[in-house]
Amino acid sequence: MRVGLGADGPSGRPAFVTLGAVQIATGIDALPDPGLPSVVTVGMFDGVHVGHQSVVRRTIDVARRADVRAAAVTFDRHPRQTLTPGREPPLITTLQRKLSLIAGLGVDVTVVLAFDEAFSRRSPEWFVDTILVEGLGAKAVVIGSNFTFGHQGAGTVATLQEAGAASGFSAEAVPLVELDGGIVSSSSIRAAVAQGDLAWPRLALGRRFAVDGHVVRGAGRGLGLGFPTANLEVPPKMLLPARGIYAGRALAAGGAHAAAIDVGTNPTFGWELLHVEAHLLDFDGDLAGVEMTLEFWDRLRDELRFDSVDALVEQMAEDVARTRAVVGDPRTGGVAS
Repeated sequence: MRVGLGADGPSGRPAFVTLGAVQIATGIDALPDPGLPSVVTVGMFDGVHVGHQSVVRRTIDVARRADVRAAAVTFDRHPRQTLTPGREPPLITTLQRKLSLIAGLGVDVTVVLAFDEAFSRRSPEWFVDTILVEGLGAKAVVIGSNFTFGHQGAGTVATLQEAGAASGFSAEAVPLVELDGGIVSSSSIRAAVAQGDLAWPRLALGRRFAVDGHVVRGAGRGLGLGFPTANLEVPPKMLLPARGIYAGRALAAGGAHAAAIDVGTNPTFGWELLHVEAHLLDFDGDLAGVEMTLEFWDRLRDELRFDSVDALVEQMAEDVARTRAVVGDPRTGGVAS
């Protein structure tokens, strides 16, 4: 998607961009058309799982029927990063991936609000008046049934319905989505990934769990073993799968490659900090500095400490063979096997 820059924000960074056909505003004041009639949805939307997708699609449907724009409001960080610093959950998606996924659903505009200390103290009434009515000209608001907003989460669906009656907008709650007997939620996805379970995240996300980052130079040990690896530097506060070896796919520089992925500490060579590295099958090149996405398809085994380098190399060869069998043609992906 092409990103075009608009006005600069107070920090000097772009406050308004376009992501394909979607307007992205960093802050309500960056909107190019304040007050333009909209149907609005609001949420953290971490992961943009199938429950979030249901809410956003309902928003778009209501907007199209009313012939107004569909707007999504989200936040630049998890609220608990501000409310209970150090106890916030890891993020399933980077902000950039979240915005791209929301844009792909078909909204017209997305507003990213900074969930800082000052914002956390804003009342539900302020949010309704400033964000929904003045900023987005809300004609309808669509939210998840468990959504709360405003200082100490005092705002609820009932709050919106009451405020809407006075301000001229309707408010509706979309039920939570249940799949295979479980309620889809960001927290359930985080719990599964943290245990190395990829089945529930794939179902709940509607796609394979993936990690974004950029490639940095490592110790070069894999090259010496005959299995060169790309070391992925992941942004802080991001969710990683449980330590282990995984079969997956690497997307980088416009290409797709099957990848044997290690999330671990290299115990055979002495303990290191937890990191992510991937051996890209049938690839010979330097990816240092390149943005890369790793999709996790299947968990092959635990990370082990080997008594010899020869034993490690033998296991790595088996991991690569199993990865090839799992991934097949790396140019295909998504939900299909």
